[in-house]
Amino acid sequence: MEENLAEAILKRDRWVVLIGLLAVVLLSWTYTIYLTEQMGNSLSGMAIVSPHTGIWTIASFLMYFLMWSVMMVAMMTPSAAPMLLFYAKIIRQKQPEHKPYLKTGLFLLGYLIVWIGFSAAATLVQWTLHNASLVSMEVVRAAPILGGIILIFAGAFQFSQLKNACLTHCRSPVGFIMTDWREGDRGAVKMGIKHGFYCVGCCWLLMALLFVAGVMNLLWMAIISTFVLVEKIVPAGDRISRYAGVLFILWGIWSILAEIF
Repeated sequence: MEENLAEAILKRDRWVVLIGLLAVVLLSWTYTIYLTEQMGNSLSGMAIVSPHTGIWTIASFLMYFLMWSVMMVAMMTPSAAPMLLFYAKIIRQKQPEHKPYLKTGLFLLGYLIVWIGFSAAATLVQWTLHNASLVSMEVVRAAPILGGIILIFAGAFQFSQLKNACLTHCRSPVGFIMTDWREGDRGAVKMGIKHGFYCVGCCWLLMALLFVAGVMNLLWMAIISTFVLVEKIVPAGDRISRYAGVLFILWGIWSILAEIF
């Protein structure tokens, strides 16, 4: 009877976490679509830059930072689901008197803080590329040669030790929980932050591919988000990662050669 009760509680907790994650993802994607439409209208009217200098205004910087932040929440929350569900399970087993989804929410908060920090860096990169006239205004896409270079670097990164170490961590919730456990609410946030750093280390160049396909390209956002999830949860995810690396390199070489010749 006690085992059945414990199993029922764990199932309830999993559903609470899953529904919460789904709500975050749906709201983020909905707002991302809204922002891309709004920013597309701004771009068509050239209100995104100063009419006097041709560079970004403070408002445009903040708008792009908001867009990147919402994009990262929408794209990266699904890939964190296995870790969050496992964390909720361990919390329930260690502290059955507490509601695990509250600490799981703090773990997610820490994770997303890191990706919001990444969004600030991505906005700065976009601002720099824009001022150097290396991205188009209409779709925020890198010039073909720069796009090819990004693809080649992204492909090569798929074979790097850093990629392998971070991907191995992201694919092994058990190992992370065993080696990096922290108690309390602050500990939950710290664990989320550390997991977020591993995830950024694994995926930052995949996010850079948005500069190749177009930062506001919703289809490519969905493709990259799905690929990140596949890398982490599919048994052959590490091999898929390397196959993708070869594809990125070949695509990058083709993009450069097509522009030169």
